[in-house]
Amino acid sequence: MLSRRTHRTGARVLPVALALVAALALPGCGIVVRQANRAIDYSRHVGDVGRYGRLTEQEMQWAKVAWRYFENNTNPENGLVNGFDRYPAFSMWHVADYMAALSAARDLGLIELREFDERMSRVLKFLNTMDLSEGSVPNKLYNSVTGKMVNYSNQPEDIGWSAVETGRLLTWMKIVGARYPQYREYLDKAVLRWNFCQVIDDCGTMFGTSRAKGQRHRYQEGRFGYEQAAAAGFSAWGFDASRIWSPPKLASVTILGAPVPFDPRDPRETGAQAPVLTMPHVLLGMEYGWRYPGRSVASAGERVDLRRIAQQVYAVQETRYRKQGVLTARTDYQVREAPYAVTDAIYNAGVPWSTAGPDGKEQEKLALVSTRAAFGMWVLWPGEYTDRLLQAVEALHQPNRGWYEGRLEHSGGALESISLSTNAMVLETLLFKVRGRLHPEETPAGYFDRRLADVFDRPGTCLPAERPVCKPQQRRRGSLGQ
Repeated sequence: MLSRRTHRTGARVLPVALALVAALALPGCGIVVRQANRAIDYSRHVGDVGRYGRLTEQEMQWAKVAWRYFENNTNPENGLVNGFDRYPAFSMWHVADYMAALSAARDLGLIELREFDERMSRVLKFLNTMDLSEGSVPNKLYNSVTGKMVNYSNQPEDIGWSAVETGRLLTWMKIVGARYPQYREYLDKAVLRWNFCQVIDDCGTMFGTSRAKGQRHRYQEGRFGYEQAAAAGFSAWGFDASRIWSPPKLASVTILGAPVPFDPRDPRETGAQAPVLTMPHVLLGMEYGWRYPGRSVASAGERVDLRRIAQQVYAVQETRYRKQGVLTARTDYQVREAPYAVTDAIYNAGVPWSTAGPDGKEQEKLALVSTRAAFGMWVLWPGEYTDRLLQAVEALHQPNRGWYEGRLEHSGGALESISLSTNAMVLETLLFKVRGRLHPEETPAGYFDRRLADVFDRPGTCLPAERPVCKPQQRRRGSLGQ
């Protein structure tokens, strides 16, 4: 078998050719074909991370179940997709996840070109015409029937923006533009509508806003994990994320003999929890190969090792299973009833294996073997443990509706909520298995770059070319402990 450590760049012909030669030397046509197919699969998989290869019949069925969610939850009038099954609201995170699912559906042959183009065209139209929070960037929530900004009660209102969710959307706008260049111009134009002056500073610190009852609050947004995942999206578009890439002031705690890095900022002072979760590290692995995107990377100096951090987050969960017999695949998730948002953490606020609601109160019975996390761990860390995780969740779906959120640790029962993000994650992991790292290392210049190159016709919205260079003394402040 070919080593997964082989360096694979554009010149991948040699290892593939060697594998084909080796295959032809083996007796038996079936063996020759399998070896040849494996070599071809290897050559198509970008990067040196995780499982690779064409989908099995069972994996293809998993993909079909996940795509059924999108067939059921797409508004036929405007092409917008519900963030939860049969509930007409969505966030920018959901838009990013939908773009990932749509790319996977086309690549895996679940939909034809015409349907793909119709769906993507409707996404582009929305991004280029949607109302923006304070006229700057996307609102936190939109109604999928009207396409208008709404609050958490699904009533019309501008409630502010999330820089983290905007960063996630920027990642998939860049990936889609690279994979499908016919849409790049329109994605560029959507980003050029946005005003980033209050969203991200010159060194990469991100800020969100909340608006309610006439009051506006702007706050530094992002905690370790999601902070890096969001910054990657901004960096992919040329924003300087030097402060985020610099080694943060992480602490480490030992859980069951395994070291776990965590963000030591006190939530009582910052007003935000800083949990250790699986999903941001999975996304950075599949989408960026735990590499740093963007042109500002060279100026960032020493950088935190994203791959090592991800490995530690994964390893402590496997250790828990080995030592205590508890299957573990923990991350944050949402449900449509109270407490609505669940932080199902490996470590949070001094407590290992903490499961809490938005108010910080423990919700032990909501600890979950997350379907999203299980699929992500399965594709990035091949092995006996992740195979076992998939066995625990692979039946958690309704073929005509989609995948459930996961299996409850406490009782073993299924959490039968069905969301866009979980079904998109199933599709994205299967796309990764076939294609490898999803964000390209290099993308050709397009409308966005040419517009910023014209110094006499820049938008004046604090885009990368309109900003001063991040100074070393600014960078040294670090992303944590500000």
